[in-house]
Amino acid sequence: MQCPSPFKRSAAVVCGAALAVPLVGGCAQPSGLKVEGSALRPSKVSGPVYVADAMGQPLQRPLVVGLTEAVSMSGLSWKDWGGPTARAIGKLSGSWCIPGCAKNPYDATLTLSGLEQQERVAYYRRATVEAKNPEELPPSAVNVQLQGIRLLVPEF
Repeated sequence: MQCPSPFKRSAAVVCGAALAVPLVGGCAQPSGLKVEGSALRPSKVSGPVYVADAMGQPLQRPLVVGLTEAVSMSGLSWKDWGGPTARAIGKLSGSWCIPGCAKNPYDATLTLSGLEQQERVAYYRRATVEAKNPEELPPSAVNVQLQGIRLLVPEF
C-alpha cells in the first residue's frame, strides 16, 4: 500500500474546502438573512371552551368543579371565560380539610390558563387556586397542590 504524497493530500483538502464554501454560504446575501412579512400569530379560539374536571368530564362555566381528587371549588361565579385565562370566585374545599370545610369552605379565586385549541373546541390545561385568607387554611393545606394544577385535556 502506498501513501499519497503530501502534495496530493493538500490538494484534496483545498479542493474539498473550495467545494464546501458554496454549500455553507448557500444563497444568503452578504447582508445576512432577510425576513419579510409579519410573524405568525396564534390562531383565535373558535368553538366552545371547556375545562375538564378530575374525571375528564368537559364543563363550561361550571358552578362546581373537582380539579383533583383532593381539591374542589363550588359556588363559582365566573368573571372571565373563553380567553387566555378564565377567572372565578367561589368556595374551596377538599378531602384535606374535612370535616371543617364541609360546612364552611374557604373563599378562593380559581384561575384557569393554558388554553389549548383543538379541532373544534378548546380546553384549559392548568388551574391555580388562591385562598382569600390563606392564614385561615388548616395546616393540612401545606400538603395540597393549589398552584399549577395540571388539568385533564381529552385527546381527539
